[in-house]
Order: sequence, then C-alpha cells, then structure tokens
Amino acid sequence: MSLFNVFNISGSAMSAQAQRLNTVASNLANADSATSANGTPYKAKQVVFSATPTGSPDASGVKVLKVIEDNSPAKVVYDPKHPLANDKGYVTMPNVNVTEEMVNMISASRAYQNNVETMNAAKTMLLKTLTIGQQ
Repeated sequence: MSLFNVFNISGSAMSAQAQRLNTVASNLANADSATSANGTPYKAKQVVFSATPTGSPDASGVKVLKVIEDNSPAKVVYDPKHPLANDKGYVTMPNVNVTEEMVNMISASRAYQNNVETMNAAKTMLLKTLTIGQQ
C-alpha cells in the first residue's frame, strides 16, 4: 500500500466521523423538544457506515451509507400542564437517549482525532523521506 493511500483512507474516515458528530449534535439538540418540524416527536437518527474502495485493491476507506431513524419507542412523560399533553396528561417526547448520544459523541471525536494523528504521522514520514537525499 502506498503511503499516499493513508491520506485517502484517513480523509474518508474523518468525513464520515464529522457527519456522525453532526448527527449526534442534532439528536442532542432535539432531546427535549416535544415536536419536530413535521409536528410529530423527533426521532433519533443514526449513521450507517460502509467500506468504499480507495483506488488501491488492498485498501478501503469509509463512507456514510445512509442516515436512518431510530425505531425505538418514544418516551412518554406525564406533564398535564404541557400544551401538547393528551387528554390523560401525557406528552410524547423524542426517543433520544442522552447518555448513548454522549458516548457516540466521544467515540466519534476520538476516531476523528486518531485519523488526524495518522495523517500527521504520514506527513512527517513523507517529509523525512524527502530530506534523506539532501545530506
């Protein structure tokens, strides 16, 4: 595998993790909202990754295959004073688990950071390779 493939692989992984971070941020931002833009409770979203060829037969990158809605049941909270409460006083809230989203955020940011470090290491190796002939 060429050292230049490291940039393609790490770059694709960084792009995928950035989209994962954006999805987590959206989930966290809507965790306490009773309705979404279409009037129904917000549904948490999850990113699905897929391997993608990078041009080299022995290497694969990462791409976001799709963003799916989480089909877990919505939370039902008793709050009779809420304007969206039903006749029994219950409000349907988003199915966002804040703890899981925080774990996803930490995992995605660490994966992003690891790919940045990988690219920096490859860059350093290429620069040192160029200086070999100067002595």
